[in-house]
Amino acid sequence: MRTIEEINDKIRHKKAVVCTVEELKDRVAESSVAKVAKQVDVIATGTFEPMESTGATINLGHTDPPIKIRQCWLDGVPAYAGLGAVDLYIGATAMADDVGTGEVDGELRPRSAIQRGGGHVIEDLIAGKPIQLRARGQVTDCYPRASFETTIARDTINQFYLFNPRNLYQNFIVGVNGGDRPLFTYLGPLYPQLANAVYSNPGEISPLFNDPDLELVGIGTRIFLGGGIGYVAWEGTQHFPLQKRLPNRTPIGPAATLSLIGDAKQMDARWVRGCYFQNYGPSLMLGVGVPFPVLQEAVVERCAVRDKEIVAPVVDFSIPRRVRPTFGLVSYAQLKSGRITIEGRTVRAAPLASIALSRQVAKELKGWIEAGTFTLTEPVASIPRDRAFLPQDSWGAQITLDS
Repeated sequence: MRTIEEINDKIRHKKAVVCTVEELKDRVAESSVAKVAKQVDVIATGTFEPMESTGATINLGHTDPPIKIRQCWLDGVPAYAGLGAVDLYIGATAMADDVGTGEVDGELRPRSAIQRGGGHVIEDLIAGKPIQLRARGQVTDCYPRASFETTIARDTINQFYLFNPRNLYQNFIVGVNGGDRPLFTYLGPLYPQLANAVYSNPGEISPLFNDPDLELVGIGTRIFLGGGIGYVAWEGTQHFPLQKRLPNRTPIGPAATLSLIGDAKQMDARWVRGCYFQNYGPSLMLGVGVPFPVLQEAVVERCAVRDKEIVAPVVDFSIPRRVRPTFGLVSYAQLKSGRITIEGRTVRAAPLASIALSRQVAKELKGWIEAGTFTLTEPVASIPRDRAFLPQDSWGAQITLDS
């Protein structure tokens, strides 16, 4: 029906018809796939959810005399320094290991009381706030300096970009706790005796549920990332496109993931939020939006999928193993009702993702496209669709047997 270049020409002339994915689903329900495909040029999807496999690359610029940094802390949070002399990488889940102070409710308190981590440092840098840096160097003839302390900010460093190994899970699990004590997990607290259920994916509005076979998203796809422009860089870690799927091609559990990159200096701290999970650790909430060009009717057909047609597995975290027992599958329509049924009993369910902010990401992306400031890109390569998921313990067993 259309090409990306034809759509981009309409975007540049502000004539493109853009819908959020929710608006598109409603249009299809009121009309038909064929009619909507003729009317709409671009579909905007979005999510705002925890994405802990996220981090930032930072280049400080050289000091005088120069230093070859080998240990570094940003506001007490360790950054990886095993790169170039003044290149750093700080992960969202890095935990503060340095005692210091910070402001809580207008008072200075021990930093340990703030539960601060890498995600908070990244958020503050994006917001333009000052960050204390402390570094130790390896003394060499060309890098004679042994230590360095300063204050940095977004505008006093060179490169500052997010490079995220794993974002945008295509689907995920629902966590419950069938045991007899509270569990503190990456999904938040799970209370004993199936007292609550937590899910992290926003369901039908989530980007990759609407492109189940990754036919539109590829390496080089331009996206909304943290309030700025980003790109799909590669397949994400733990990418598992071979997950079992329903007839509509949506996966029944964790499946495809993407690696994303974008200039953090252009981002907005509204969409990059440090967070902390009780007794688990720091993480980061991230807004990601993906545009889908309506190249043919099949694009609209896939994006018309509803919450009642997609499912997630209910997993019992009380069993401390890699493979945990499940209580079967539930639809996202059931999850979003606030109640699911497990073995005949009603269990409260709540999302870890913000449904409201996920919708807002899609709306902001739609606005960019309608304003002509965001055009689409042709992927330079496809995301692999044949990756198996390899657990580490099987390799260890094989090595032991071979040796």
